[in-house]
Amino acid sequence: MKKVTLLRDRHLNKEVIKINFSYDENIKEYLKSLSIVNWSKTLKSFYIIETSGNKKTLYNHLRNKNLFVDYSSLKNKTVKKETLNSKISFPNLSLKVRKDLEKFRRWLQQKRLSQNTVNTYFEVSSTYLRFCELKNIDPFTQKSIEIFNFEYIFKTGKSISYQNQCINGIKKYFEYNKIEVTSMNIERPRKEKKLPEVLSINEIKGILQNTVNLKHRALLSLIYSGGLRIGEALELKIKDIDSKRMLIHIKQAKGKKDRYTLLSKNFLSLLREYYKVYKPKYYLFEGQSGSKYSHTSAQAVLRKSLEKSGIKKKVTLHTLRHSFATHLLEKGTDIRYIQELLGHSSPKTTMIYTHVTESSIKNIKNPFDDL
Repeated sequence: MKKVTLLRDRHLNKEVIKINFSYDENIKEYLKSLSIVNWSKTLKSFYIIETSGNKKTLYNHLRNKNLFVDYSSLKNKTVKKETLNSKISFPNLSLKVRKDLEKFRRWLQQKRLSQNTVNTYFEVSSTYLRFCELKNIDPFTQKSIEIFNFEYIFKTGKSISYQNQCINGIKKYFEYNKIEVTSMNIERPRKEKKLPEVLSINEIKGILQNTVNLKHRALLSLIYSGGLRIGEALELKIKDIDSKRMLIHIKQAKGKKDRYTLLSKNFLSLLREYYKVYKPKYYLFEGQSGSKYSHTSAQAVLRKSLEKSGIKKKVTLHTLRHSFATHLLEKGTDIRYIQELLGHSSPKTTMIYTHVTESSIKNIKNPFDDL
């Protein structure tokens, strides 16, 4: 039996479990098929966030592959102070508080929040409680939140986005403990208003032309041609493609909403070619084990195509979605239809694309030209 060793570590201020093994392409692909598994350049290893649920899922996943799992280093967890950043060292929480946090996690799950949101709220609430333990302050006061915001977030240079995540998570923890929050008047920082990066039509063509692998080209083409989030693309099943109506059915996406988006004729031809070669059984894009294709693999596909295309912009898979929306707007599509295709709850979210369209900017006459 091939051996996989599990080791405890810290990464991005979180307790993680590294997954070590002698290089084996089959094991690598098998790990990537599990959604909770991530790759870290820093650790030079695959890893999972350490929770009892994640450990059990990983262990069962590895055993199903008939791998020998060495988890001996996880059995004895020493109690120590753990450094979450270079300036502040936090004590571990008591067993009672840790158990309560696990109940909080289950409470969040019962509210049917996404797993990413559950994990984020759990982690930030845990960090907040450890901070309050360090400072010996009551966590259920507005003053404590203000101290946490200033000393842990502002002074250490953490982002506005992270600060808002912390506030959301702490407020949920208060709600779980039946503590009134609205009267506390917890102020949020203003979000930075950044315009999305957008690729030109020629840059999109370049990326797809430099994606030689048929499966990879089909995946990137799907994300762009349908304006999909990467999670939506990977969740798609074969039955969600409606070639008669030329629509793609997106089910239970962000906000737990269903919607339809466009099915391009050109993409449908590519998709049929892909289907004949790869013959997916359930998900439209599957890993080697037949489970969903992983986020990590999809990101690696785009990264290689960008390198071959010589594109130096800071581009992610979500950039393809931004580009889809912008190109529709430049072609004169009503912004209300774009809102529906993207699945935005508010037109305000979609309006950001009016700031990045070339056509609308180029149509404005520069007063300098009248001099």
